[in-house]
Parts: sequence; structure tokens; C-alpha cells
Amino acid sequence: MSGGKRALLLDAADSVAVALESVREGERCALPGGGAVTARGPIPRGHKIAVRRMARGSSVVKYGHPIGAATAEIDVGSWVHTHNLRSELEGTLSYEPPRAPRAWRAPAAAAAVPATFQGYRRRDGSVGIRNEIWLLPTVGCINKAAESIAAEARAQLGARAFAFSHPHGCSQLGDDLANTRKILAGLARHPNAAGVLVLSLGCENNTLDSLKAEIGAFDPDRIKFLALQEVADERSAALRLLEELSAYAAQFTREDLPISELTIGLKCGGSDAFSGITANPTVGCVSDLLVAAGGSALLTEVPEMFGAEAVLMERASSTLVFERTASLINDFKSYFLRHGHEVYENPSPGNRDGGITTLEEKSLGCIRKSGTSPVADVIPYGAPRRARGLTLVAGPGNDLVSTTALSAAGAHLVLFTTGRGTPFGAPVPTVKIATTSALAERKPGWIDFDAGRLLGGAGLEELGAELFRLVVDVASGKRTKSELSGNRDIAIFKEGVTL
Repeated sequence: MSGGKRALLLDAADSVAVALESVREGERCALPGGGAVTARGPIPRGHKIAVRRMARGSSVVKYGHPIGAATAEIDVGSWVHTHNLRSELEGTLSYEPPRAPRAWRAPAAAAAVPATFQGYRRRDGSVGIRNEIWLLPTVGCINKAAESIAAEARAQLGARAFAFSHPHGCSQLGDDLANTRKILAGLARHPNAAGVLVLSLGCENNTLDSLKAEIGAFDPDRIKFLALQEVADERSAALRLLEELSAYAAQFTREDLPISELTIGLKCGGSDAFSGITANPTVGCVSDLLVAAGGSALLTEVPEMFGAEAVLMERASSTLVFERTASLINDFKSYFLRHGHEVYENPSPGNRDGGITTLEEKSLGCIRKSGTSPVADVIPYGAPRRARGLTLVAGPGNDLVSTTALSAAGAHLVLFTTGRGTPFGAPVPTVKIATTSALAERKPGWIDFDAGRLLGGAGLEELGAELFRLVVDVASGKRTKSELSGNRDIAIFKEGVTL
């Protein structure tokens, strides 16, 4: 028997702790504040060890909240995972609003964060953190043409031109077609793009006229349109328009702008048992610091709010926001049920391998990215941000679909936490935050920030302030790893019939 292993108890009310190292049967795990628990069997790193005896059917508690029910009697020191713990999530529910909005105290470190960043002020008063040219195909069958034209613009004009391919826009009906238009319109309006060229084939359902109507009022010097069927040589016609857009973009230079103009998106993917312990709380610190400074944060992944929605509802800034949050949760549950899927069909196999057992457990760790600030607003999929502060955005958990929704809603950059790593990037700069130092060391070409240092003794406020400074650097022009590697993609939510 040895005594060198550690386990982390996240809340005094918890009935389980998280093993920080792999534990063998008979080994003792030291708990914070003194005390220890002896393992009754092998427990993998990141998995849960019981610190209290739990009867069959009783709640298992982590993060101070139930994460499911015990399916068998669990003794102290037992491994707690899929063999003895199940989700208690149900279908749509009714919720009681809090009696009064919860008071929020801004973080003490807010006064010490940078007050400005170097961004671009656009003609309409909006702010961008990149000065790029975006090519948006209205339909999937011209993706390769758009990509080829963007490559020629980079080579011939020296433009930072990027094409965002997708498979939609033709043979779509109803909400799916509307969603495609909303996302493309949101990207067309995005101030990170100094200029936008919308490319159409000319015969698709997603017509230029319908997309223009979705975009609304726009500056014709900034957004231009080209139907490829209407010109003899689409490449030369597109390059002429891109030359005009490049000249338009050249008038903008970086200037000092208030940090309150910044909007960040919050996302996690490839979560492990340390996502809710290291990376997500660190991002939550950044969210709180930015909101305290008058800026904005956007949280999506609605299915990964299931089981933790009550925590968000307690933070609703008004009864209307509470009601919108309840509808957001129930509407997404109904989407699952319409397709014959249980609402708890998550975590993924990778999540379970990493130690996450139930969706409640994943969700409670997931929402820690949002910090503690009040929920100021709730918006539909494809809609732009309306309020300063923390906004909930309708969207699924899928990495590409949700980060595209965050970008279309107005996020200047996305903070993306990961326990397993991924090379992908959103349309906007994507800052990858590793949950463990081992991942950061193993994948230096993917990871921008190591939050695993929390497990080695670094302070949460210290790391939060450091990540905030990185956010300011990225907003001021520093390239993320995904930008340097050329990973920039979009994906659009699809539910219905394709003709």
C-alpha cells in the first residue's frame, strides 16, 4: 500500500472525488484538506472514486450537484462510472423561476485587466479583430470554384482571402434553408471581414435576392455579389471584385479600442474529466473579466446544458430571460425526442474513456466556461448578439456547427477548451485551451494555452488573467495555432428534408 496518489474533491457536498493519477487497488488517495480514501479496485486517471457510501438509487454528487443515480450500492473507495451510475435526465420539464435575480459580484481582478485592444473600426461603427476578405458560396456545388478563386486572390493580390465551403443552399426547404441563409448572412455582416464576396451559381434555392434580404442594409463597397452563370469567365470577374474589396480593406488600420467592444465565443470539444476542473473554469474567469469590463460572451452547446440548466436559470437577469432559457432547453430536448433519441445520448465514447459518465456530469463541467455572471439574453440559432454581457445561443454540441453559430452571432474569437485535442478552427480565430499539460506538450501545433497547470499548483485567477492577456493579444493580431495551420471551416445545422 502506498500513499502518494491524490484525488480532488470539487465541492464539500460531493460524494465522489476525481483521481489525479491512475490508482491501483489498495492505494490511498489523499484528499484536499486532509484525509484519504483507499481504492477498492483500480481507478483510471480522471475517473471518480467514492468518498461516501451511496445506497442504490441515491444521488451521486459532483460539482455540488447530482450527476445521476447509483445503480448499485457503492462503498467508499469504489470506482464510480458507467457500471454503477446512470443519468436521471428526462424529457421536457417545467421550471419555477427564481424569486429574484441573483446578485453578482464582479471579479476583484477586473480592474487589472487591459482596458483596450488593437482592432479595426468599421464604417458602420462595428469593430473587427481581423482585416480579411471572405468568400461565401451560397450553394455547395460551387465550393471548389470559391476555394480556387480565394487561392488566386491570395497569390495575385496578396489578400488574406478565405472561402467558407458548405454542402447546402440547393434542394433545401423550410427551416433548413432559412438556417443556411441566417448563417451566411451573419458571416457576411461579421466585422472581422473587411470585405465580402458572395458567390452564387444562379439557379439554387438560396438565391442572391433572398440572401440580400436576410443580410439587410449593407455597404456595397464592402459586400459584393457575383452569379457565376451570368459571366463568361467567373475567375477574372471574381478577381476584379476582389481587387476592389482589397483596396477597400486597405483603408482600415488597427487602433486602440475599448475592451468592452470585444465579444468572445465559449466552446468545449473532446472533453475529458479535467475539462470542468481546469480549462473550463479558466475560460469562465476570462468570461467574467470581460463581462465586468462591459464586453460580451456567447455560450452555446444546448445539449450540454441538459442537467445543468437550473444553474443557468438561477443566473437569469430577468423573468423574460428565465423563460427564454427554459424554452431553449425544452425546444432542444423536443428536437431529440422528435427523432427518437433520448435526451441523455451523450457523453461520447471519448468522453467516457476520459472519465465522464453522464450528461449531467458533462454539462455541469461544460457550463463552467460561462463563469458566474448573469445571463443577459438568449438568442435563436443564426441570430446576432443583441445584449452586452453573457448570452446563450441556440446550437448543438457539434464543434463545427456550434462555433459557426458563435461566429455568425458576432463572436470575434472563440475560446475552445479540449481534453483530447483537435486541429480545427472556426471562421474566427480559435484559441485552443488544453485541460492537461500532457496534451499541451504532445500537440504544440494545436494548443495555444495550457490550463493543465492548475493541477500543478497554479492559481485559477492567475491563469485566468494570463489567458485574458492572450485573448487581448489575439484580438490585436496574434495568430492562433489553427490560423497558422490554415484550419478555418464552417458547418450549418440541418434537420429536415433534402429534395
